[in-house]
Amino acid sequence: MSTNGEPQQTGSVTEREAEQVQRANASGLQPVVFVHGLWLLANSWDRWAALFEEAGYVAVAPGWPDDPATVAEGNANPDLFARKGVGQIADHFEEVIGGLERKPAIIGHSFGGLLVQILAGRGVATATVAISPAPFRGVLPLPISALKSAAPVLRNPANHHRAVPLTFEQFKFGFANAVGEDEAKELYESFAVPGSGTPIFQAATANLNPWTEVKVDSKNPERGPLLIVAAEKDNTVPPAIANASYEKQKRNEGVTEKVEIPGRGHALVVDGGWRDVADVSLAFIARFAAPGAGSAAAAGPASLA
Repeated sequence: MSTNGEPQQTGSVTEREAEQVQRANASGLQPVVFVHGLWLLANSWDRWAALFEEAGYVAVAPGWPDDPATVAEGNANPDLFARKGVGQIADHFEEVIGGLERKPAIIGHSFGGLLVQILAGRGVATATVAISPAPFRGVLPLPISALKSAAPVLRNPANHHRAVPLTFEQFKFGFANAVGEDEAKELYESFAVPGSGTPIFQAATANLNPWTEVKVDSKNPERGPLLIVAAEKDNTVPPAIANASYEKQKRNEGVTEKVEIPGRGHALVVDGGWRDVADVSLAFIARFAAPGAGSAAAAGPASLA
């Protein structure tokens, strides 16, 4: 943040992200940071951001390093997503969070659900919601559907350093298996972008690599309250993986809870039932990080794109 009050890009933080941080600080409200996963962008949280701001919070939705502004730009420039590893992405979000004057609540989906657990383990969150979270070291279940979802990346070792797009059929299996064909196509066209192959390979080898970046300090007493959200029909992160993450996390002395959303797949944060998941997340956050004093109107409307 510059001394004259204007947003300033520092390190890996973009001008757009610096503006969001400045807006959050100026609002005086409790910030909520949203962390997206693979094959999506920060715009996947737009409706969530509006809902949380209506409830009195201020939303911050950073991208992963080098993320484009739009889905169209991402699909036209897939190399923007390549070679992004879990450690680099987690450090980027921690840098963004470091600019906030109030300790945020954080919400993440898929690999974003892994990232928010990493961040919570670093003690930077006041409360955390991990939705269909990718597994970390020590999480052992590996259901067949999860292997099939990761196959577009893992079948070619060269994809470790590439950006990998999903075909519609691959997206439908991995994300949109619990919605109808028309909605699946709409989700694919509206949200899907290529994803870095690096985190998939890192997660696949995490239990074989003691130096992996895909690890969570689940015992840190500064972790704060944590909710893990599973989706009953999720092919990419089946409930067995979410349950195993919960078993690791519940060793923490803080509040650790789990909920399973019936009838939902991996697209549960963007599909037609997103509000059900958002309401569960909002209720949890509100228990531990109430909206702060100040005026959301004074901060201006959310602009996360």
